[in-house]
Amino acid sequence: MTILYKVHDNLYVNLTNRCPCACTFCLRQTRDTMGESDSLWLEKEPTYGEIIADFANFDMKDYKELVFCGFGEPTERLDVLLAVAKYVKETYHMPIRINTNGLSDLIHGKKTAQLFRGLIDTVSISLNTPDPARYHELVRSKFGDISYQAMLDFARDCTRYVPHVVMTTVSTTLTKEEEEKCAKICEELGVTYRIRAWEG
Repeated sequence: MTILYKVHDNLYVNLTNRCPCACTFCLRQTRDTMGESDSLWLEKEPTYGEIIADFANFDMKDYKELVFCGFGEPTERLDVLLAVAKYVKETYHMPIRINTNGLSDLIHGKKTAQLFRGLIDTVSISLNTPDPARYHELVRSKFGDISYQAMLDFARDCTRYVPHVVMTTVSTTLTKEEEEKCAKICEELGVTYRIRAWEG
């Protein structure tokens, strides 16, 4: 099963297939792979030891960044994520990013951003839309209507502990007016707004 895999110049970590959301646009509905990977559907969730062992199969000098992102929400396995991040920081001294739906606090029932201090360099959060009602329609979080505000609160908290906090939307999915509203939300939160290309 695929634990670590290459996308562009980065190495990605596929921690879990669990996710509290059922996004209407999720790529795993239409494909099994990303980048240079075999299927990202896991036979079982990899242990810390299995993840660490897989690094031996890659020349870490070839990669600019380690990214926690696979076919699931990486903060579902927060303890393992943090342990692997600590190992990578101490062993390879490379930048680390988490791609997340921003619902870590709801998943764990507590504030979690402070746990990233000194380990995570970038947190990239899917904003998707400036409209809370539309967000719920698109993301279909199991936590319901509280999810949108929780995601924004998590982003704000991350700015206190993580050097780079980014919120993203996908190009062609929003109007220019909606993108301007997203930019304003990001400005108010003190995070960077990025419109990313659609990967269909």
